[in-house]
Amino acid sequence: MSAENPGRKIGGILLEVKHISLRFGGVKALTDISFDVREHEVRAIIGPNGAGKSSMLNCINGVYTPQEGQISFRGQTFSHMNSRQVAEMGVARTFQNLALFKGMSVLDNIMTGRNLRMKTNLFQQAIRWGAAEREESEHREFVEKIIDFLEIQAYRKTPVGRLPYGLQKRVDLGRALAMEPQLLLLDEPMAGMNVEEKQDMSRFILDVNDEYGTTIVLIEHDMGVVMDISDRVVVLDYGKKIGDGTPAEVRANPEVISAYLGTSH
Repeated sequence: MSAENPGRKIGGILLEVKHISLRFGGVKALTDISFDVREHEVRAIIGPNGAGKSSMLNCINGVYTPQEGQISFRGQTFSHMNSRQVAEMGVARTFQNLALFKGMSVLDNIMTGRNLRMKTNLFQQAIRWGAAEREESEHREFVEKIIDFLEIQAYRKTPVGRLPYGLQKRVDLGRALAMEPQLLLLDEPMAGMNVEEKQDMSRFILDVNDEYGTTIVLIEHDMGVVMDISDRVVVLDYGKKIGDGTPAEVRANPEVISAYLGTSH
């Protein structure tokens, strides 16, 4: 399901990153980075440790404010947005280090992703009366569909902290999907997983892209996974862009080979 598959239906530009530079004191995390993300594609960001990949995601979803450059989403250009504004526009994110509520059930963790969609106030939600009760029922129904989609029905009432790591990652994906994002940012969704868990997560990412129509940007170190599921790949090294194109183009790029892939690839 990569860009080399002619059956892929990729749309127009959804997100455009323009000349982004980010510094922390005297340290340059990102230098003049530009790339775009098209609707319905799976766009990978790769590079060695310290290349600036997570910093780039943090700029996109409003955690960091770059000193230079702009980001456009659906034709609207911003020099800065906070994380809530980004979420309200339809951008969701999973994190490299899980930030789930370990004592809460799978269902309740995924329900937290519906907060932005809830129109009743906290008092109404607390007493679960009238409109709040109807609204919660509708949101729970939506969340149950995500649970079915991610094949975690057997764990829906289980506290997340009791689940294996691979299933916790799936719950984290479910919580992001509960926001109904147009753009989903995945920060190393397969870190720490075994081969079978990676295969499962790869399948779910492709299914999210295909069935939900969600555009995906992901950071991933497993090059086999990146080459298998990505439509296009952007490569960072020491905060600079050194490659951008289809998996085949990136795989053949001498600068990428020398900086990241290594001659064995």
